[in-house]
Amino acid sequence: MIRPERFTIKSQEALASAETLARDSDRQEVTTEHLLFALLTQDGGIVSPILERVGVHTARIKDALTEETSKLPQVKGAGADAYISPLLKSVLEAADKEARALKDEFISTEHILLAIISEPKTPSAKILSGEGVTKERLIEALRSVRGSTRVTDQMPEDKYQAISKYTRDLVELARAGSLDPVIGRDEEIRRVVQVLSRRRKNNPV
Repeated sequence: MIRPERFTIKSQEALASAETLARDSDRQEVTTEHLLFALLTQDGGIVSPILERVGVHTARIKDALTEETSKLPQVKGAGADAYISPLLKSVLEAADKEARALKDEFISTEHILLAIISEPKTPSAKILSGEGVTKERLIEALRSVRGSTRVTDQMPEDKYQAISKYTRDLVELARAGSLDPVIGRDEEIRRVVQVLSRRRKNNPV
């Protein structure tokens, strides 16, 4: 079994939430579906943003996961004996391989997502595939979220979304027609364009 310290804080939190979901519903087995649901509902997590970039409605996935976990056998009072299912164990081991392939030092939530879609035996993978999710599309979306950043500590997810958290995308706002027109600033605009067009020292700030 993979050592807990190999996982990022967000991954550890998701695993703990998955176990809680199983226990609260009197399920003895913690499944991949519990974990994916935990990842989708995680505060500050990046799994939902990645799937949204792929064009997926996460609400539909959550509904399908809830329906799938409701089919699992219930054992009253079995919360204390909850255990990780063989398929979930396989997914976590695959997540470790995904992390190593990306030369990351810790297993992050995106590695788990990639591992889930790569395990066709799980209902989670079938649900994601049914929504048009593929590993290739996830990797492409992941690149847009984290760029070339590597996972070198246990809190990488916070860094991925720092730009969206603390800044505004003016290009996106302009495309949406949400910016007020600039009037009487022709000289300043020409100067900004000139600076941006330079090969060196092209920061207008």
